[in-house]
Amino acid sequence: MRSFFRKPGMLATTVLFFGTCAYAADSRGPVEIARVVDAAIRPVMKEHNIPGMAVAVTVHGKRHFFNYGLASKADAQEVSENTLFEIGSISKTFTATLGSYAQERGNLSLFDMASKHLPALSSSAFDQISLIDLATYTAGGLPLQFPDDVSNQEEMIEYYRNWQPDHPAGTHRRYSNPSIGLFGHLAARSMDKPFADLMEDDLFPALGLSHTYIDVPQEQMANYAYGYTNDGEAIRVNPGILDAETYGVKTTATDLVRFVEANIDGSKLDEAIQRAINATHVGYYRVGSMTQGLGWEMYAWPTKLDQLLAGNSAKMALEANAATSLEPPLRPRDDVLVNKTGSTNGFGTYVAFVPGREIGVVMLANKNYFIPARVKAGYAILSALEDQVGSNNAH
Repeated sequence: MRSFFRKPGMLATTVLFFGTCAYAADSRGPVEIARVVDAAIRPVMKEHNIPGMAVAVTVHGKRHFFNYGLASKADAQEVSENTLFEIGSISKTFTATLGSYAQERGNLSLFDMASKHLPALSSSAFDQISLIDLATYTAGGLPLQFPDDVSNQEEMIEYYRNWQPDHPAGTHRRYSNPSIGLFGHLAARSMDKPFADLMEDDLFPALGLSHTYIDVPQEQMANYAYGYTNDGEAIRVNPGILDAETYGVKTTATDLVRFVEANIDGSKLDEAIQRAINATHVGYYRVGSMTQGLGWEMYAWPTKLDQLLAGNSAKMALEANAATSLEPPLRPRDDVLVNKTGSTNGFGTYVAFVPGREIGVVMLANKNYFIPARVKAGYAILSALEDQVGSNNAH
């Protein structure tokens, strides 16, 4: 992701501040959960020199928040559950929800060809590439990022018009911002409103998210954490082509765990939004042990750690992998682990949840640290929550 450096004043310290707070909705969280989260998070922060993290856990709809370290080293501002973090590619799960919502409203079908919603792509490869191909990274080999010489919408359209697939659509999965980014762009076109406006004016409020943004408003800038590079430089994400659709969301632990809860049980939401969320859990392709949904990636639960690591590996992110189409698509299931990682140059995020067990974890960090470390920590927390839920049910 393209980023720029912002260097506020003198850094107060380069030493991690390990303050931690745990809250349930109205009271202090169970000691057992606090111990589990501390055991998983503190070593990761120390090993990877992460300035600050906000962790949220949900168990049967009850939320617990655990806050560590600093949102800004320059003024020693501590992380809280209301600190805004960049969530990188977890933004794609919101994009997927918007596209699914557009289908619920009758603005599009996920099986429309891409050129139907952008006539400029007529007589190109996108006459044979569907919206679902774009949303599941199976369009035929679109790359991870746009080439550096694509810097505006005209150049973006020209790039797509000239692009030629490496594989037939629906045969290989290659993780790609230009792929799901175009999906989001076309979904917004079908709804006749700019993507960022749809997210901030329609989707976020419909999900009950009051502190989630594409563009952080001035009155919220004091809550916006700084990200940090390996050299300790303060950094925030820079605009880029289709950035809002692919890595542009900024949110808090409070809002992100609420989004997880909506994915676990959206029964309190508007029916169209409920159906849109459920549709993002439909499985379209299997790649190894991972099932690709809309934005989300899923595994049979209980899941082995090595399967989760393989599904979140560099090979999966950087290479074209053979994909098996699921015919018919796999209906949403409760006995799955649903997850997604997200990164910008200064932030690293991980979300995982098990709908059937009503457990989930959100991990927000203001440093882009190794994905295997995130997955291992998240898996440890979820596994401990599963054990606790099972133990409580046994009694």
